[in-house]
Amino acid sequence: MTLNDEDFPALYNSADSASLKAQSAYFNALRCYLILLIIAAFVSFFYPADVCAAIVSVLLFLITLGILIWLKVQKPEDTWYNGRAVAESVKTRTWRWMMKAEPYESDGPNEQVQKEFLNDLKVILNQNRSLSHELEWTPDLGEAISGTMIDVRSLPWEKRLEVYVSERVDNQSQWYSKKSQLNKRLAKQWFVVSIVLHFLAILLLLYRIKEPSASLPIVVVATAASAVLTWVQAKKHNELNSSYALAAHEIVLIKGESVSVTEESHLSEFVINSESAFSREHTQWVARKNV
Repeated sequence: MTLNDEDFPALYNSADSASLKAQSAYFNALRCYLILLIIAAFVSFFYPADVCAAIVSVLLFLITLGILIWLKVQKPEDTWYNGRAVAESVKTRTWRWMMKAEPYESDGPNEQVQKEFLNDLKVILNQNRSLSHELEWTPDLGEAISGTMIDVRSLPWEKRLEVYVSERVDNQSQWYSKKSQLNKRLAKQWFVVSIVLHFLAILLLLYRIKEPSASLPIVVVATAASAVLTWVQAKKHNELNSSYALAAHEIVLIKGESVSVTEESHLSEFVINSESAFSREHTQWVARKNV
């Protein structure tokens, strides 16, 4: 059995969508800000006496100022992290519910079990009221409890274990592994760019010593180097690479523990321990962000 995003509660899909949109808006704004700073430095250097160029530079700096104000007022990074926190909390609760793990191990009437789950979703939503204006609902986001969720919960525990390992554990392992490799590659690429820019600045400064009267774009290169440093600090590729790689190795160990699940009660314990491990990396990352 394969689970898609639409098989999870609508709250998960809405929070996930809000988080992704806010993340994209944050980095797009930061990208525009840094690029415009470099362009402004370029224009100021190559056209120092041109009135039109001066006007263009002023406009560029006004735009960058506007971007800074927008980032400060709108705070898309808060929506990004809060949305991700809600989405991960809902997803964890959903897997616990489908696997009949604590606190949803009861085999009582379906209405009562579903009510307990819905009450927990309400608690998550109430604890994140600040995100409510960013959450949207459309029919394609799904229901609070999908038919697939009910079908998985009704399976024998052996089948539920198979679904959990393939659709949750393996999925998380692949996600963290891919993200770790991506951030490792990007970290190397940006490191090379930074080294090239700094080396170019050094060459220009050395040439300035030899030819003091030479007009060299040292300011432009320095601005570009600073922009790259700011971008790398924002993206945190090295930190994410280490964090995701550690999470991927931990998940491999978690999968190995699945062979010890020989009865229903063992499945509940396995799911609880697994979900705690899955949420640990994200919790630590949010904590680092808020420091």
